[in-house]
Amino acid sequence: MHMKKITYLFISLLIVLAIGTASATAQGIQPSGKEIGIDKQGNTIYQVQANGIKIGYKLIGSGEPLVMIMGLGATMDLWPIEIIQMLSKNYQLIILDNRGMGYTTTNDEKFNYKLFADDVISLLTVLGVKKTNVLGYSMGSVITQKLLLEYPEQFNKAIIHATSADGSDVAKALTGKTPDNPTVIRQVLATIHWKTPMDQLPSIANQVMFLVGTSDHIVGIESSKTLASAIPGAWLVQFKNGTHHLIIEAPIEFAKVVLTFLNINETIDVK
Repeated sequence: MHMKKITYLFISLLIVLAIGTASATAQGIQPSGKEIGIDKQGNTIYQVQANGIKIGYKLIGSGEPLVMIMGLGATMDLWPIEIIQMLSKNYQLIILDNRGMGYTTTNDEKFNYKLFADDVISLLTVLGVKKTNVLGYSMGSVITQKLLLEYPEQFNKAIIHATSADGSDVAKALTGKTPDNPTVIRQVLATIHWKTPMDQLPSIANQVMFLVGTSDHIVGIESSKTLASAIPGAWLVQFKNGTHHLIIEAPIEFAKVVLTFLNINETIDVK
């Protein structure tokens, strides 16, 4: 009788632990900082102190984390709703505003891509995220390059969309096409000085996909081709006739490709 009671207690304890573990997994990343607003879809917008500024962000969906980084002069609310809805079914999205944009403040530090990357890392640290996937668009794609070069161990897969290996060319293409906004001007100045360190790319072990539209006249397609060829095993996906606004032109197809890449383990363990 005594042994039966011990066995019963042991099984009960295992059940409680299992339920607790399942609950913790289901909860995923918990928000940190202050609630400062609600977006049009009813998602709470938070703001947290990190890297010397206040960073605005949202958490949407559940599952493995995926941090999404917007482009130059844009805010996090410009991610198309179709992309958010499709990705958030299987992933917990961490969507943030870059410094000086939207709900994220700035300071007097000179803008550069190391600073932008550190903003992302600082947010992930506050949220307790040790490893995540990452999707970067335009300026966000260059930030993603920098993240893989500086902090590869904190990322699983990376989607690099509409990227550049030489920011000075992008700055020329943007002449007369950006708003006369102090923060955007600082972003452009940072972009002018960006050059991808090509000699470091072969050391990137992360699974990476480059995605670009063939009619992207802001960054062109050559950077994506060149960078993809330099990273072992990198994917290159080109959308025919897609421009720099591909995420708006074909949001559903864009999300399908991203999900396909995220759901496939492209690294083969040879025995």
